Amino acid sequence: MNQESRICQSCKAEFVIAPEDFSFYEKIKVSPPTWCPECRMIRRFAWRNERNLFRRKDDATGNEIFSGFPQNISARVYNLDYWWSDAWDPMEYGREYDFSRPFFDQFRELLYTVPWPAKSVIFMTNSDYCDQAGYVKNSYLCFNAGEVENSAYCITAFFSKDSFDLYQARHSELCYENYMSDESYRVFLSVNCEGCTDIWFSKNLVGCSNCFGCVNLRNKSYHIFNKPYSKEDYHAYLKQFDFGSYRVKEELTRRAHEFWKQFPMRFTLAIRVVNSTGEHIEKSKNLKYCYSIHEGENLAYSQFLEPPASDSYDYTNFGWATSQMYESLTCGDECDNFKFCWECWPSSSNLEYCAFCRSSSNLFGCVGLKKKEYCIFNRQYTKEEYFELRDKIIQQMKDVSYTDARGRIFRYGEFFPPEFSPFAYNETLAGDFFPLSKAEAEARGYLWREPEHKEYKTTINASDLPDNIKEIDDSILKEVIGCVSCGRSYRIIQLELDFYRRIGLPLPRLCPNCRFLGRFKFVNPPKLWPGKCQCSGATSDQRQETSYIYRNAVKHFHGDDHCPNEFETSYAPGRPEVVYCEKCYQSEVA
Repeated sequence: MNQESRICQSCKAEFVIAPEDFSFYEKIKVSPPTWCPECRMIRRFAWRNERNLFRRKDDATGNEIFSGFPQNISARVYNLDYWWSDAWDPMEYGREYDFSRPFFDQFRELLYTVPWPAKSVIFMTNSDYCDQAGYVKNSYLCFNAGEVENSAYCITAFFSKDSFDLYQARHSELCYENYMSDESYRVFLSVNCEGCTDIWFSKNLVGCSNCFGCVNLRNKSYHIFNKPYSKEDYHAYLKQFDFGSYRVKEELTRRAHEFWKQFPMRFTLAIRVVNSTGEHIEKSKNLKYCYSIHEGENLAYSQFLEPPASDSYDYTNFGWATSQMYESLTCGDECDNFKFCWECWPSSSNLEYCAFCRSSSNLFGCVGLKKKEYCIFNRQYTKEEYFELRDKIIQQMKDVSYTDARGRIFRYGEFFPPEFSPFAYNETLAGDFFPLSKAEAEARGYLWREPEHKEYKTTINASDLPDNIKEIDDSILKEVIGCVSCGRSYRIIQLELDFYRRIGLPLPRLCPNCRFLGRFKFVNPPKLWPGKCQCSGATSDQRQETSYIYRNAVKHFHGDDHCPNEFETSYAPGRPEVVYCEKCYQSEVA
């Protein structure tokens, strides 16, 4: 089919459906979307609570538990041991499909009737306070994590060990306070360092070791603020600083961040990719408007996928050997051919409009089933009956639509309406990446919930903590500390205290949430804007947004003329960073 422009049902903006998009929709036999890619993404994000644990009642025992779901939702939530057990049967909630009512009305009733698991975890050892995780050992408050050990406060971390306060880290060990530290060892207070060792206060390094306060370096060693030093002089320089002092750490952080601003940024982070567009994509092929994808192939409008994932559209979070996934999130681990699913894993195939299903195939409109096949609305059918009824329901969904509170129409081919989500907008990935006020969120059809924090009596304010880790004894483990930013209480656990002493780092003055927000300010959103290279010849452009003018180290391909290259970038218009195209950036990388 030819390219076609349509008006988004949600935001009313125009969007384009390309020929290759039509081909995909025809292949998986779904109608083309009526929401634009961004609105579809935010709609899925609003079903993803990635970093909050709630105290709530276990509806199986009445005991207090920690869960990814808040107390004040209408769903019943069971602790994991009970949910996985044979003590209850999700098939008992099965019902016949009512062709006189819209599908989405009926599915919402089933969704909030069948009990949910308290958390989305598997193979956890001594890691009770983690969620959205698997194969995690001796860890605390780690989310969206896999194969993590002896770590805390890590979000989106995989194959990492003995590390703290990381966001988006892979194969990292003894790392602290980083955003994007991959294949790295002893990287501290840094951003986007890959294959690095013994790095402090640095940004955009690849294959480097023993660097301090550096930016945009490749395969360098013994550099301080981008200047080379001998090994002896480098270590002598570092010895003048007491990294165990909070005041010293804060001053060095400030100096490094100011130094980073003086250098150009690459218009997108794309490493070893072919025929791909997006941000933070690596070792991938044929990606279209994707975000945070590692080793993906033939993907479009997808985010946060671990390798491998292929042949999918509008797929958010998980991966791990998946293909033919459409409008689904938190689904993966050897799964194939999912449409409109949430929290379904592992080893499943041919699921549509399902939630919390495990190791199953050929399900339609089911919730909480395990090792089942040919079920619709949690009722068992023969193979022949299943496909006959499924086809009738799909046709009825096309003929009898559901209309949400904002007048948006949902037929077969649409993900669940936002108002069905158990989460408030401000509890989800949507709130992290696309923050809205309460009024704005509710006007767009999303829930809003004021945070409920259990109040603890603070025994010491963070501002009153001793400056140096050398002054801290084990009594700190009994203190309830008040965050210097938000005032919320937090504690130091033995695991992290041992780490601070081992590395020689001061205690944090911010609670885990405020520390996350500090890292998150370096995260570009999953959105692209049209941009132009800001290299004007010998220097970067003079712009009102920033007082910095970068002077190029070498002559570029365009000589003294302004670079003609244009691109799509995750740096929004008006951002203060100097943004270069690929050619100009690579010319300046040392």
